[in-house]
Amino acid sequence: MRTVLTFLSLFLFLVLSIPLFLIFKLIGVFNRRACASLSQSVVNFGFRVVLASAGVKITCLGRENVPTDRAVLYTANHRSYADIPIGYTTVPGLTGFIAKKQIKNVPSLSWWMTNMNCLFLDRHDLKQGMKTILAAIDNIKAGYSMFVMPEGTRNHQDEMLPFKEGTFKIALKSGCPIIPVAITNSDAVYELHRPWVRRANVIIHYGKPVYVEDLTPEEAKTIGARVRGIIADMLAEDASLLKKR
Repeated sequence: MRTVLTFLSLFLFLVLSIPLFLIFKLIGVFNRRACASLSQSVVNFGFRVVLASAGVKITCLGRENVPTDRAVLYTANHRSYADIPIGYTTVPGLTGFIAKKQIKNVPSLSWWMTNMNCLFLDRHDLKQGMKTILAAIDNIKAGYSMFVMPEGTRNHQDEMLPFKEGTFKIALKSGCPIIPVAITNSDAVYELHRPWVRRANVIIHYGKPVYVEDLTPEEAKTIGARVRGIIADMLAEDASLLKKR
């Protein structure tokens, strides 16, 4: 029953929200920021309903670590389809996600993502991938934070996959802070027992900023590995916290 309710709530949101999407799209012709802000508010509400239907309880840690006066690059581990809804319902400020290109083919969902300055990445096309990175840099410079998952795919192992260093060009070229983000237990919502949706406790943890201007040239070359290590420490800490509940 929970599985049906979750997918039904997602379907109804995507369908019933289309008139609002069209209105906000028109607003965006004259005011891009207003379009992004209104769209994110609506999507935030829709995702909250979907997550509540799934029985997901979210504990959000460290939001106070995120600077409020500038755009940032969020970098997170990736375990589940639920990561983006969990991110959108907790992230402060206007934010676009970088998602795999296949999501661009999902009607309504991809439309809303476009309104919110999300980008779609082709992992197998280096030229298109570079265009996506450049577009993300432009978004940062325009004041929109970006949220990326540098593992490149969902991973359910205890150890994260290596981070793709190219992702961090977004921060190195724009000069924005990097916010490490640890997401714990999100795959317990769906992936660990698909096709069923199950109740789950999830922790999303926003770490302290890494300022690229403080890095030496050598440190900048391996910034992905450094951020990965920070997130690994956060995941270990949050796994212990989750066991106590």
